[in-house]
Amino acid sequence: MQIYTVADIHGKSNKIALIRANMLKFKPDVLVVAGDITNYLFSVTVVAQLNDMPTPVLAVRGNTDLPKVEKLLEDFPNISSLHLKEVNINGIPFVGVSGTVPVPFSSRICFNEVQVIEKLEPLVKRDSVLVAHPPPWGTQDEVFGRFHAGCHSLKKVIKKHQPRLMICGHIHERPGPAFIGSTLVVNCALGRNRAGAMIEIDKDKEPRAEMLYA
Repeated sequence: MQIYTVADIHGKSNKIALIRANMLKFKPDVLVVAGDITNYLFSVTVVAQLNDMPTPVLAVRGNTDLPKVEKLLEDFPNISSLHLKEVNINGIPFVGVSGTVPVPFSSRICFNEVQVIEKLEPLVKRDSVLVAHPPPWGTQDEVFGRFHAGCHSLKKVIKKHQPRLMICGHIHERPGPAFIGSTLVVNCALGRNRAGAMIEIDKDKEPRAEMLYA
């Protein structure tokens, strides 16, 4: 199975065009958008453009996505929100959690993070693909090359349940793959000259990620 993953579109038309071009080039089975889809404004237009992609789209909200974006994700037929639910694509279970609250050199899923993580944990299995906007603390999350700014709760979930793959964004400076135990973590932020990642996943093999460039 081929997964095209992106994050941090921020409502920019050039990034939507880049995503569409890569969709046509690589022909993935699914597009996963790990938050910051919009930039507070023009939410309907941006989500509608994602809905027109040629494969199913799975998404979570990030810190620049207003709560109304959650409903928009459900209103369009080709997009599914992953917030606290499982969506199965070609036998692969995707689960996710929306939201991010950036605080100095750290991130939280939300202010009621404990309750949200309690709802997320039963969904996360060893064969799951976990999608969230912030990276887990200590993995692909360095700001200014020095300070970790990921989410402690996500790190705990990953270390406890070891899902097959975790897809994130948020920290534009640290796109790329890394492992936490047996879990492949891929930060697919669309930063400068970055175009997300293509991930190959198979039930009997370790997932592999190729970072793409604009």
